[in-house]
This record gives sequence, C-alpha cells and structure tokens, in this order.
Amino acid sequence: MQRNAHRLSFGGKITLFNCNRASNDGERSNLVFNSLSYEREENRFSKASDGAAVISKKRSVIVDIVKCQCAIDVQKRVSTQCVLLTKKREKAESFQYSLLTLSSSNRMEPCVEFKLPYQMDEGVCILQGPTVLWTHAGTVFYTSLQAGEVRQIPIQLSHCVMAEIPFHKGQIFVLGLQNDSDQCPNNQATKQTLGYCVETGQVFDGCMILPHPYICITRCMLVLSADRVDGLLKSAVVVATSNQQMVYFENGIVKDLCQLPFEQPEDIQMVNTGRNGCLFVISFHQGHVCAVWRETFQIASHWSGVSSVHVDDFLQCGTDQMLLIFKTQDVTGPPLDHFLLTDFCGISYSRGLDSGTTNESPPPPENYLLTLRALESRLQSGLAVLQELQRDVRLKDRVLQQSVQALTDVVSEREPILTQPEQEGLIALWDCDDESNDEALDDKTQDMPAVSSEPQVDKLWHRIAENQMVVGVILTTDSSVPLASVSLSILTETGQSSMPAVIQTQSQVFWLPVPCPSSSSSHSSTPASTFLEPAAKRSKQHNAGRPNNLNTCRLAVTAVTSLTPLLNSGCVKCCVMLHYIQRQDAFSLVSNLAPVVLYCGQVVLDIHSDFQTQLLKNPELKTDEAKEDLLSLLAVLERWVFHIDCPDHSLGDIDDWIQKRVGCRRIEVSPQYLLLNSSGPSAVMLLCWHQITPFQGELSVHSSHLQVIQFLNSLLTYLPVSCSIHPVKNSRQQGAAQIFSLALEKEVASLRECVSLLLGEKEDEEGEEKRMNPGPNETPESGSVEGLQRCREAWQRDVEKGRMRLNPVVDVERYRELTQKISEVQLNGDLAALFEIQRTWLS
Repeated sequence: MQRNAHRLSFGGKITLFNCNRASNDGERSNLVFNSLSYEREENRFSKASDGAAVISKKRSVIVDIVKCQCAIDVQKRVSTQCVLLTKKREKAESFQYSLLTLSSSNRMEPCVEFKLPYQMDEGVCILQGPTVLWTHAGTVFYTSLQAGEVRQIPIQLSHCVMAEIPFHKGQIFVLGLQNDSDQCPNNQATKQTLGYCVETGQVFDGCMILPHPYICITRCMLVLSADRVDGLLKSAVVVATSNQQMVYFENGIVKDLCQLPFEQPEDIQMVNTGRNGCLFVISFHQGHVCAVWRETFQIASHWSGVSSVHVDDFLQCGTDQMLLIFKTQDVTGPPLDHFLLTDFCGISYSRGLDSGTTNESPPPPENYLLTLRALESRLQSGLAVLQELQRDVRLKDRVLQQSVQALTDVVSEREPILTQPEQEGLIALWDCDDESNDEALDDKTQDMPAVSSEPQVDKLWHRIAENQMVVGVILTTDSSVPLASVSLSILTETGQSSMPAVIQTQSQVFWLPVPCPSSSSSHSSTPASTFLEPAAKRSKQHNAGRPNNLNTCRLAVTAVTSLTPLLNSGCVKCCVMLHYIQRQDAFSLVSNLAPVVLYCGQVVLDIHSDFQTQLLKNPELKTDEAKEDLLSLLAVLERWVFHIDCPDHSLGDIDDWIQKRVGCRRIEVSPQYLLLNSSGPSAVMLLCWHQITPFQGELSVHSSHLQVIQFLNSLLTYLPVSCSIHPVKNSRQQGAAQIFSLALEKEVASLRECVSLLLGEKEDEEGEEKRMNPGPNETPESGSVEGLQRCREAWQRDVEKGRMRLNPVVDVERYRELTQKISEVQLNGDLAALFEIQRTWLS
C-alpha cells in the first residue's frame, strides 16, 4: 500500500484504498483495499481483511481515485463505503467515471457509471443514495442509480453549497445565489438565496437555512436537524466560513459563533461522546484540524501536520472517538504508525507522537457576536434609564412651573388656575375651599364599602380527577391581617339523617398573583414614582378599600377527597366550609386565638357531567377555568423537588431540552409550568424549572412515582456525568399542618377503636355468663322470706353489674397491649404538633 492511500472509517475500522498495476503483467489496473482495526492492548492498528478488484485490463487506461466517502444506500437502508474512480485513455477526450461500493462480504460492486467530456476538479461530494454531485462552469450536476443519467439542476446558482438532511427525512439540497431571475420558475428576485431539492425538484427559500450574506463565504456545512413544522422549515446547521469563523444557525438566524485558528476549512464532522456532549471537528487545508465543543462553542484543541481525521467507534464502547492520522516521512513503516485516538473525555491513545504534538487549547478568542449583543443590551438599558430621567425632569419642571404660577396668582390676588391633582398623583398642601369637591369626595367615601378583615370568597369550584374530587375556593384577604391554619372541610348529608357528616380531605393553599391595575386608572407605574418625592409635595394617601389594593392578597385553598364514598352514599350536594385563624399581626401566637369557620357554598355532583379537563386538551387556554384545572392538578399530583448542581457545565439548556420532549407544552395561564404527556389524568406530568445560578437549579416535578423515575433516567442520560441531582427534603404536598391533622385523626380513631374493643369484650363475657347461669324468672310470693331473699340477691347482682359496667375490668396483658398502641399513636401526634409549632413560629 502506498503512503498516499485514501482512507475511510467504517464500522469502527479504517479502510485504505489505492490503485496500482499488477506486478506480473503490468497491464491490469487494480483497486486494492485493506481494512485495519485498532487493538487496545498493543496500541496499534492491525490488518482485519483485504481485497482487490480489477478495474481495467488495458495498459493505455489510467485509473485514479477521485473521492472516497461513506454514504447511505437508500435501497438497502444501510451505510456503505463508496469509491469514485476515473478512467481515461491516453489519447481520448472523454473521461469515464465509476462509482463502486464495498459490500459486507469485502467485494467491490459497481453502482453508477457515466462519461463526461471534462474532468471533475471542484466541488465533488458523495451523498445519500449514493448520489454524486459536482459543479462545473457554474452549474451543479448530479447522478445516481435512481436517476440513471447525468442531470443538472434547472436553476443557475452561484456560490453553491451542497448538503443533506439526516436520513430519516431523506433530502439532498443545494443552496446558492440565483444568477438570472428568468430561469427561476417562481420568478424570484435576482441575487436571492434559493434552495433546490435534488430528489423532488422543489425550490424553496434558502434563507430559512442560511442567510444571504453567508452563502458567498461558506466553505462547508453540516446539517444537524431539519423538519417542516406548520408549513415552515425548521433547521439547525453549522457552517465554516472563509473568514475563520464557525457559525451556528437556527432557522436561518445566527445563534452562536466561534473564531477558528486556521484558514480554508474543508469539512465538518460531529463526535458524539455520549453524556459528555458533542464535538465538532473541522478539517483545514494543509493538514490543520480543530475541535470545538458544541455546548459552549469554545475550541477544545487544534493540531497541525494531520494527514486525515476520522470519526467512529474505534474502541467499540458505544460512543464516538476521533482518530487523527499524522503525516510521516517514513515510507517503509506501517501505514498507521503515527496517530492520536481521543474523545477529550477520558479516552486518549497515541502512537509515534512526541509529547508536544497535541496542542493545548488556545485562549478563547473574543466572541464578537456576544460582545455586540452585550453592548446592545447595555445601550438599550442606558437609553431606558435616560428616558425615565427625562420624563422625571419634565414632570418636576411642570410641577415647579405650576407652583410658581400659583404663588404669583396668590400674590397678585388672582384666582389660581391649577390642573386636577389626579393628573400628577399629588394633593394640595393647603385646604381646598371648593365645597363641591369635598361633598363629592364625601359621597365617594360613603359609597365605598367598609374594609372587612374577613376573607372574601370570590369563587367556588370543583373538579373530578379519576377517583378523586378536588374542591377549590378563591379568596381575597387583607395581607395586613395575616391568616394561619387555612383549610377546607366538606360536609355532606348521609341517608335521611339531618346531621351532616364530615368527609376526610387534604387541604393545600396556593398564593395567587393580584391582577395588575390598568394604566388608565392608576398612575403608580409611572417612572416618576420610582424616585424620591420633593419636599414640596406628597403622594396621595392609599385607600385600602379601593380595588387593586396593594395590601390585598389572593389565595386558592383546595381540598382533595375520595369520590367513591360520595357516590356510594347517593349524595349530590356538599357544603364547603373554610377554617382559618385570624391573627392580629404576623407575630401573634396561633395557639391563643380561636379558629373561625366560614361557609363558602355548596358543590353539586352530577354523574352525567363531562369530567374532561379543558387544560389537558388545550394548554394554550388563558381562562379562569384553565387556572382552576391547573390548581386541581397541583392538588392531586404528588410533588418532588430536585436540586441539580453541575460545576463544569452550564444548565441554561435544561429548559430547552424539557420543551423539546414529545408532548411537552407550556401552560399559558402559568408559563413557568410545562405539561408533559397529556393523554389522561393518570399520565399527566407538570414540570417547573427554576435556574438559581448558571450551574445550579431546582426542578419541580408533579407526577406519579413511575413517571418521575422515567423522567430522571432521561435527564441523567442528557446531563454530563459531573452533574449531581439531589432531592430536596420535605418537598411532598403534605405540609406540617396536614401531617399534624392526620396524626390527630389517627389518634382519635385508635382511641375509639380500643375503647369499643374493650366494651365489646366485656358485653360478650356478661352475655356468656347470663346464658350459662340464667336467673329465676318467677315473681316472689308476698310475705315469703325466700322470695324476698331472692329479690335482694337479684338486686345486688344488678348493682354489681352496673358498677362493673361503669368501671370495667379487663385482662392485664390486653390492657397493656392497647395502651402501648395508643401511646405510639400519641407520640406521633406530639412530633407532628412540634413540627407545626416550629412552622408557625418560622412563618
């Protein structure tokens, strides 16, 4: 094998192709190939298989290799090694080309043959099909087994860039600038960026992939993803330009940029290292290679003197590695004796290299795009501050002018003409003599309802989620009078009894945002209100009774109960009661205050109603019903909170990764929540990502146990190995108050059960004794001594039975067992009470 053989990586092996003449007769031209595999123990490449194919049997035919590249065979749906050969007679004017593929049985099979009156010299590539594309005289030509002939695209394009979409979408396209609008079927304007699909012949707007200014400077391109969504092309591509830049585009928009250390890029490959991320490997002219991290778009390392670079799983470990084969002057040595095999994530094997061959990462070049964005942000921020200052200065000048004018009018004994105080958000420092204004203000004050410390019930609603019913109440209360121990109880009438029965529920409290006031009715949002007030004016006094009160807070209280007891009892109406403790201030003790019960209304259950949740059907809804659906899901689903820490990897892409999952949609009524797998109430999952720092964040998950495990498994696969995920303690929905109430309920139930069990055993013993020793039933004779004695004994026994019933005697072991059980339940209740007291003091 000659030292200048063409190399391909395929199936974790390196295949070397070369053309030579047979040594016996010197007339036959052969294509010789040799497959090498890497042996980790010996740190070298050894021969795995070899072979040869006869290309020509004539001495006058010159055979040469034009291009070697791996491509997907569309018919067989497998990747294969392709070799494009040229055959030319010494005196012939045409060139004959043959595209051969290497089969799994190590045989060269002919695929396509064609003739050209010229020699291919630029822009030759082999893409899926296999399809051969090249440019000549400003025209793009292509041929394949499906085409059966040499064809040219019907559009005249300049500065062409050829690429292919990933195989599952299956498209080869050509991007370029249109030269003549008359030759375009859609009559687009001249110099417009156009794209042409080779298989379908469709023409599309190339700006959706690559903007117009980048067509002329793009030297190579790699398509990461492309799909058609709602009739629009969504793409993600990476290109290397002649300006020593590597640019990342999304839908034709620049998203990131990296300055490259070398000129004249020729090819881009991607290395998938698994959990450690991906690398882009760029090959340059004159043997330069550069590696760039995909996540950070920073240069990982660069090399010089490289003969070829290959990406494959050479170690058979399930992830990719890059193989750099360096140039050598030794002609007699093995063909792969100077190489570097690495993935920058713990795998590094080299042979025949000096310690200084692998260059360390250069200092990160200045990213002009990020600098420009930062400067634009600072400019916009400074402009906004300047505008606010200008508005504040104008406001102050206007107030000063009016004040000077008013003083001048007073000195001149003229009636001052002032604007309405509401226009400036001010009140006068002097008394107003206008009685009509006073009367109008008095009337408004009288019509205004008095502020009540009792919370106001705005709405009562309920939802059905599988076998559970959720009842919710929207409350408006005054934050200056804090509430504590807020919960809901549900009362229902069972059977014909008039006594209501309390249904076991679990309550939760959610704080809701207060609706913002409109700009026409409030002036508190003006920029002037953010600065200190001058000494010559004061703001309007805040009225707590007005709507959009700053002291007003809204909260939602939900109660979850089982639906089966309600339906079994035949009940269709339930009364909802609100329980809370109203403190005088935030520091008053809850234990010293009496609980307050407020009737909220009735909930009617109808078995014929539609129990489908509208939010699961359409998360884009912004109605009050959608908010109630979200609160119901938060009340029903279990909640976990996880703290994610990644010291050497930015977590800014976590939110994008969650949104790109199948079925993941953002809830419009509460955009911080994402809805995942909304096929039913049992399969729904709510996600909320909060990034604390660039390297830390908290993820809240509302779902079942199985879904949490599956989601964490996918998340761990995506995150690097250095990331750690820890559950946050006390992240379940049950708070300290709920745990305390459940402990008390369990304590009462256990006590009632034990007492009932003791009394039941005593009655059984008395019944057994009465059955074994039945007393006399005859009436005693009057005046008979024996009859009176029997009556006395019967009365004595009744007295003794009554005394024993009031003070029952039980077995010692049985009593000790029951008291131990009650003591354990009471101990759990005491611990829950301690947690509740600590939570109350902290709040």
